[in-house]
Amino acid sequence: MTNTQRDERNPRSIKSIKRKAVTTANTSQEALVKVGALDSQGTLPLLVQPAVDDLDLINWSTHNQPLIESYLLKYGGILFRGFALKSADDFEAFITGATGSTLEYHEQSSPRSLISGNIYTSTDYPADQSIFFHNESSYRQTWPLRIAFFCQTPPTQGGETPIADVGKVYEHIDPQIRERFQQKGVLYVRNYGDGIGLPWQTVFQTSSREVVEEFCQQAGIQCKWKGENRLRTYRVGPAVVPHPKTGQPLWFNHATFFHVTTLGPEVSGALLKQFAEEDLPGNTYYGDGSPIEDSTLDALRQAYTREIVKFPWQKGDVLLLDNMQVAHARSPFTGPRRILTGMSLPFTARS
Repeated sequence: MTNTQRDERNPRSIKSIKRKAVTTANTSQEALVKVGALDSQGTLPLLVQPAVDDLDLINWSTHNQPLIESYLLKYGGILFRGFALKSADDFEAFITGATGSTLEYHEQSSPRSLISGNIYTSTDYPADQSIFFHNESSYRQTWPLRIAFFCQTPPTQGGETPIADVGKVYEHIDPQIRERFQQKGVLYVRNYGDGIGLPWQTVFQTSSREVVEEFCQQAGIQCKWKGENRLRTYRVGPAVVPHPKTGQPLWFNHATFFHVTTLGPEVSGALLKQFAEEDLPGNTYYGDGSPIEDSTLDALRQAYTREIVKFPWQKGDVLLLDNMQVAHARSPFTGPRRILTGMSLPFTARS
């Protein structure tokens, strides 16, 4: 399903502006860019392109933070296309200018490679695997309000970064399912040191058990050592979180993403043959520890896919998302693909 299947009204039409060099300091900052819809139907993401020659996106974004914030609040995501960003340093400078200082990737759940500063590769999974929808770090007590992606090398085929408005995902979920999750929350169970998944030393960025225990205590996580180098953690988090500015209820959690069945029958079956359920690298339950029904998980996955928006990457594209409003995913791909990611604006949930 693509943008063309969505029925929202378009944002304002793209302005027709004669391309010319910037010659005066009085030029309207908003007039330096063309703003419009990515296609004839969709409103997510908003498309922003240069309207003048040699427009410096880093400089423009630094001087237009309020405008960028207003776009994000209204549309949830912005696709900057046609600008001259080239390097990881350029990308980090853009994030800093547009939203604030970039964040280190803490309490990791997916393998990523550090490029420079606080810029990472997007998840390092095999090219033939898809990655399901999730809001970055929604399983944590603190998460980034902003996440951005930068296309250095577009894939030959596939490899999109699908996105979905989780306010609308929330609306697609049966009210009885929502109520059950709102009452119980989501229990995240993760295991480390069993030979699959990230080791705890990588996730917590330390080799000290004492440091891990202290971090878990502060982050609302229960931890249990299963041996010298094996760890299990538990955390109960909310399923629905209001947007901090609008108050809109958002389906903001990793309940579906982390559940073993989302990996598909072949992979989940192989894991359950190798591990007892409590020893799986990751899994989710209702907050009281009871299992989430298969029918409920199917309904949740369908709710996400009803809102899927995807587009082919172009070299130099930058996708900036309100991480609370919009979930992201990854499609399988062929050929080389290099998408970088960075995060900003830490936000801590109320206890």
